[in-house]
Amino acid sequence: MSYLTLNDDRAVHRAVLFCLLMVALVGMMGVESARAEMKMRRDTLILHTASGAHRIDIEVAESDQEKAYGLMFRRSLGDDQGMLFPYPTAHEITMWMRNTFIPLDMIFIRADGIVHRVETDTEPHSERIIGSQGDVTGVLEMKAGSARRLGIKPGDRVEHSHFKATAKR
Repeated sequence: MSYLTLNDDRAVHRAVLFCLLMVALVGMMGVESARAEMKMRRDTLILHTASGAHRIDIEVAESDQEKAYGLMFRRSLGDDQGMLFPYPTAHEITMWMRNTFIPLDMIFIRADGIVHRVETDTEPHSERIIGSQGDVTGVLEMKAGSARRLGIKPGDRVEHSHFKATAKR
């Protein structure tokens, strides 16, 4: 059996370097394995705006873990893609951009499917709290510029099974 002595500087340096390498590797694999483990449900929703009806392919962040992870570490998001964060009861919802690499538009949606508020061009990696400024049951995140491109504004309607059906405007 061999013991490492404090006098063996090269062995100590190698051991420290190995440990640092392992910590870095595990950290990188943690992000990828977390993403792989969370296979969020895919669905679609329809946004009804002044410019017409727009079909959006979404991932649905249903569990607390999925909501906490959201779009963090993503490098891209398609033009007609997004992530829906549904909540069972209406309340003030707050979001932030920690570990989010791409700027986003956040669409805060009431229980009846009506857009309550839109926050555009959020800043990547920011820890600034972005609130719904009212009671809502969902948040749709899309790539920055989507709200402007589609003409999404308060009062528009979102059609999805999470939101109670409302009469068409």
